[in-house]
Amino acid sequence: MRTEDAPADRLAQLQFLERVQERDLARTRRWIEDEKRRRSEHARGEAARPEPPEWVLEVGLTGRASVYVHAGGCHMTGSRTRPLTADQARDALHHGPVPACPHCRPDSALGLTG
Repeated sequence: MRTEDAPADRLAQLQFLERVQERDLARTRRWIEDEKRRRSEHARGEAARPEPPEWVLEVGLTGRASVYVHAGGCHMTGSRTRPLTADQARDALHHGPVPACPHCRPDSALGLTG
């Protein structure tokens, strides 16, 4: 390589580096916008989510056998649930063979334990 070509080569290399960095910056800005959009959509979804029922009945695999009565926000609630009113929950706990969840203790919250 001749010495007079070196500055031109260096300039070309720097211009190439600039193009690569501009492309990388544009991609990073797209990623930032995508993340902002995802967060906004998530926030809208959370705001539109209906409130959980105050009480739920967890049912077994067949949908017939009752497993537990839970408070609506119980973290131990399974995926197969049916909403209950407070009266229905009291009735299920008091008259039916449905146990109270040992984690959220709906029987205590409903005033069924002494």
